[in-house]
Amino acid sequence: MTFRTRFAPSPTGPLHLGHAYSAFLAHDMARAAGGAFLLRMEDTDLQRSKPEWEALIHKDLAWLGLTWDDPVHRQSEHIESYNTRLETLTDRDLLYPCSCSRRDIQAAMSAPQEGVAHSVYPGTCRGRPMSDRREGDALRLDLGRALQALSDRDLYFTETGPAHAGRHRVDPDVARAEIGDIVLSRKGEGIVAYFLASAFDDHDQAITTVVRGEDLFEFTPIQVVLQHLFGLDTPDYHHHRLIRDEQGKRLAKRDDARAIRKYRDDGESPADIRRLVGL
Repeated sequence: MTFRTRFAPSPTGPLHLGHAYSAFLAHDMARAAGGAFLLRMEDTDLQRSKPEWEALIHKDLAWLGLTWDDPVHRQSEHIESYNTRLETLTDRDLLYPCSCSRRDIQAAMSAPQEGVAHSVYPGTCRGRPMSDRREGDALRLDLGRALQALSDRDLYFTETGPAHAGRHRVDPDVARAEIGDIVLSRKGEGIVAYFLASAFDDHDQAITTVVRGEDLFEFTPIQVVLQHLFGLDTPDYHHHRLIRDEQGKRLAKRDDARAIRKYRDDGESPADIRRLVGL
């Protein structure tokens, strides 16, 4: 099987050194294996995603010397497909509508971030029938029912990253206690959650190894559950260290002083960027 990986930024701001490190790793691993490196835009946040940010991402990656195979995949162009596939869980009684805080639901649909607490949903709306779904409601996965439906499966993933290398089994009790009933979609706004879109995309793009930051490691079990629910293959995962500032804090898009654009404008070279991130 051909080695295939991807770099999947959200076009909501400039790339910084942490993005460069992740992109370098995924690109270098693919090229070393004679495989493919793909570029994906995780742009389901339709309000914050902007064409100008995507254009800057292309420019930054090209300046870093990275090339990608296949056309750029934009999640915003596949939302209808995601939602159509999601609805198949309705017949299996694995979804329920949720009308809880709009702000909380919006936060739950994004990729988890280090330093931002993940609040396990208490199940306030669990038990509501899909016939009660209203405009603006989110759809949540009933994780308990989903795990019960998969009780005959061997749920696991293989990790190749240095901190967690090995085979990891999904523990149902831990998943229920630490992840809970995640939001998968919001009706009326045409958006789907990070967990769902990335699970579909990794399958559709035949990704064999997902390269991403270690802050997402603990949430990999929920993607394994989704993969099994939809009959998708589970890729290998490679969770890498995070690039941090002088205080040990993970870089974010607000750290404009470490934006790739600024290093380029200041006369640094791609080799300098590799050195700065420890490659």
